[in-house]
Formats: sequence, C-alpha cells, structure tokens
Amino acid sequence: MSEPVEVRHIVDGPEEGPAVVLSGSLGSDTRMWEPQVAALTEAGYRVVRYDHRGHGGSPVPPGPYSLADLGSDVLALLDRLHIRRAHFVGLSLGGMVGMWAGQHAPDRLRTLTLCCTSAELGPPSGWADRAAVVRAHGTGAVAEAVVGRWFTPRWRAAHPELVTGYTDMVAATVSEGYAACCAAIETMDIAPRLATISAPTLVIAGADDPATPPPHAERIADAIPLARLETVGPAAHLANVEQPDAINDLILGHLKENS
Repeated sequence: MSEPVEVRHIVDGPEEGPAVVLSGSLGSDTRMWEPQVAALTEAGYRVVRYDHRGHGGSPVPPGPYSLADLGSDVLALLDRLHIRRAHFVGLSLGGMVGMWAGQHAPDRLRTLTLCCTSAELGPPSGWADRAAVVRAHGTGAVAEAVVGRWFTPRWRAAHPELVTGYTDMVAATVSEGYAACCAAIETMDIAPRLATISAPTLVIAGADDPATPPPHAERIADAIPLARLETVGPAAHLANVEQPDAINDLILGHLKENS
C-alpha cells in the first residue's frame, strides 16, 4: 500500500450534520453525484464527494493502484475533515472501496450503501487488457463504450446532451489514473471477507446493469450479515443518475433507519 494522497473533494450541507461520503465509479468525477446532493443536504447531512486518485482533480501518482490505496485515501480524507465516522455510499469502484473500508476500518463507518458494484469482477485479464488500451490510445478510446454501459438505450436516446457530457467526463480522465484503477479492480480480494462487514448495509442493483448485473448484488447481500437488497429499474450502471428519486429515497431511508 502506498502513502495516501490528498484527493480533491467537495463538501456540501451543514457542518454539524452527519457525514455522508459519496465514492464514484471508474472514469467519473464528483459530478456524477450531483443528483444526490440536494436530497441529502436538505435532509440535514454533510455530503462529502471526492475524486479517486488518478481521477478529476486528484493527484495521479504512478500506478498500479490497489483497493487499499484507494481506501487509505478516503480514510485520510476523513481525518483531514475531522470526521470520525461517516455513512459511506459507493457506486461501482466506489462500492468496492466501501467494502474494503468495511473490512479494514469498520470503526469509521456508520452505514454502507453499495450501488451497482461487485466483490469479484473478472476475468482479471479483461481489466489488464482495458488498462493496456487506455495507456496506448488514451481514455477517449473507451469512453463511448463505458457510457454505453452506464445508461439504458432509452435513457441515452432521451438525454443526448447528458450522454455527451458523461462521455467527455470519461475521456478527460488521465490515462494513467484510469489504467492504474483498472489494476485495483483486477487485483481486488474482498469477496472472501464479506461476512466480516458489520456496518448496516444496503445493496442496490440496477435492473438493466450490464457492467455489474443484479446477481453480483445478490452475492454481496447474501454474504454480508443482515444486508438488505433492492433492485431499481429501468436503470443500467449509473442508476443514481438514471433513477435519482428512487436511489435517493433508498439511501435516505437506510441512513435514517441507522442514525
């Protein structure tokens, strides 16, 4: 595990409110969580969004990265913000980081919400291949295909300007940062220890998610003690964007039940 880096972050909401950390997908930045900010802050929560290392405005140390690297960055961010315990909401790569934190730093989590994610997303060679493509040709080479998995065809057809914006977001991710985070997914080893997660956990699947289909969520929910599973649709991988009201209601319900 390398030394933590000071990731770029945005804080919204009342300073005295319970902290909610939002951790995003591979190839995204803090903008992917904009559909959640108002709902959470209006409910009294202090919302902390951040960019993974290698993404957005965060530093890009040389790769490869591990989930331990990404998780240690979040713990260091909590320390800088003087947050002892937080609700953690992670989607895709962010959910993997959340599961790592639940296993290695349980005292820092109030609750865990895992959206459109997986504890074992193989084959590992696929992530190595994607990293090689990005290093050779840039993140723009995969951006259109990535966003094609993020949203259902109907949503993409109805929101062409947003699709362009998300495609540009992926393409703007530094190639080394994206590729190095692919390595974190390739080498993650969180599945065997899911049963050790003690934080109250909500697992959310996108009914139409081709990247982490619902069976991945089912396996996580089955393994974590007392976890609850919900499926939202129609929604592909970025269910928080495609179905914001449903996702916000689920997150807020989970936080309030475990305040």
